Amino acid sequence: MASDFIVIGAGIIGLSTALRLLEEGASVTLLDRREAGCEASWAGGGILSPLYPWNYSDSVTRLAAYSMSRYPEWTAALNTATGIDPEYQICGLVILPPCDPEAAVNWCSAYAVRLTYLSSSHHGGLSWAHINDEQGNAQALFLPEVAQVRNPRLLQALYKRIRQLGGKIIEHCEVQELEISGQKVHAIRTPSEKHSADQYILSAGAWSRKILGEHALNLAIKPIRGQMLLYRLPGNPLCSIVLQRDLYLIPRRDGHLLVGSTIEDTGFDKQITLDAKNRLSSWAEEILPQLKNTPLLKHWSGLRPATPDNIPIIGPHPFLENLYINSGHFRYGVTMAPGSAEILVNEILKRTQPFDVTPYQRGWHPSE
Repeated sequence: MASDFIVIGAGIIGLSTALRLLEEGASVTLLDRREAGCEASWAGGGILSPLYPWNYSDSVTRLAAYSMSRYPEWTAALNTATGIDPEYQICGLVILPPCDPEAAVNWCSAYAVRLTYLSSSHHGGLSWAHINDEQGNAQALFLPEVAQVRNPRLLQALYKRIRQLGGKIIEHCEVQELEISGQKVHAIRTPSEKHSADQYILSAGAWSRKILGEHALNLAIKPIRGQMLLYRLPGNPLCSIVLQRDLYLIPRRDGHLLVGSTIEDTGFDKQITLDAKNRLSSWAEEILPQLKNTPLLKHWSGLRPATPDNIPIIGPHPFLENLYINSGHFRYGVTMAPGSAEILVNEILKRTQPFDVTPYQRGWHPSE
């Protein structure tokens, strides 16, 4: 029996979108080329904020802020329904020098975001007194309201909740072709069979353009590799996320510590590299000397779906009337997931949007 919706891609964006549709009473089938949630969504760190938000456009920070505001209620409801705790927690974000305090202060003031300063003696086992900005300032910035979520557990909770609500998840099911005629998608062909629905949603991350083929138009989504390291430290020496340039430390409640992340334009190559391992571990050991005697537990990579301006594409296809997209979130798929799902479902159901969503629909069009 055909579903109301087929969602192509069962990462954080596809799972969140499917859950929202199921909550509206729709029938939903998700297809994923591998296991659900095992690509970029699992590989990331779960920081619920753009890094250096003052460096992004309003389109990015507006969607991120709206989505972040949904997280406490969203994760609590998932925990209650499934018994799986996504470990949402407000832990704060320490931004080490060099940074731009003036830009940070101006942005935080304009958007009513709390900002304070730290010295190197105020935060666990961190060491940064020797690191100065261009003015010789060694102070760090602190955003106390930044939260994190344990993304693998969030994905597990979403998977279980979708199944509870009757959603169908078909894994190891790679989409080979969209069968299209008369400006509509009529079926999806996979290696084993065809799948059909009334409407289709593409949430395949870095693979979105490949799946669309000639119907991708001006869709500029490409894979960007990010590599991560994992340690475990006794006594939880850090209580906040730590950021310097594009690298960060993320402490988990149980003593695990993530170190990330590289930004590498290597196509669909997911190989981990010794260079990345050395760069990440050297930086982490300089900032947190306790790591020098700590064995590395794991090293992995993921492929983020990058767009030119970091703005995701959310909305209907310009020409195919029953095809929608929710993709291209780059580093912020987890951050933007509940907000992006809400925006897309509002679009499908012709509901009023919480803010202007036209910036998220421009990425399709050849003239833009």
